[in-house]
Amino acid sequence: MKSNRAWLSIAGAACLEVVWVIGLKHASAPWEWLVTGMALLVSFYTLVAASSKLPAGTVYAVFVGLGTAGTVLMDMIWFGEPFKLIKLVLILVLLTGVIGLKLVTGDSRTKEVS
Repeated sequence: MKSNRAWLSIAGAACLEVVWVIGLKHASAPWEWLVTGMALLVSFYTLVAASSKLPAGTVYAVFVGLGTAGTVLMDMIWFGEPFKLIKLVLILVLLTGVIGLKLVTGDSRTKEVS
């Protein structure tokens, strides 16, 4: 798995994280629980695969950051959570940090020269 593909898989895992987090709160039918469980399994499998190519701490921070931002936004869009400007500002700060981590993190096979 190349570095860019690993980053893409982290983004996909974060999208699945949004699905399973929402499922944990809102699932009631058996098929909803099945989707929630499958999203959880695929999300973590993808996360583990990506961390074999990128630093694990960075992978996890990006995964959680994107998942958190996505969950907060979906709560506001789909479930009527009140919109607050401060939430949007803080999500933008969070995403800025996630993008910064992506920019400063290289392939784990390359050594940084000081």
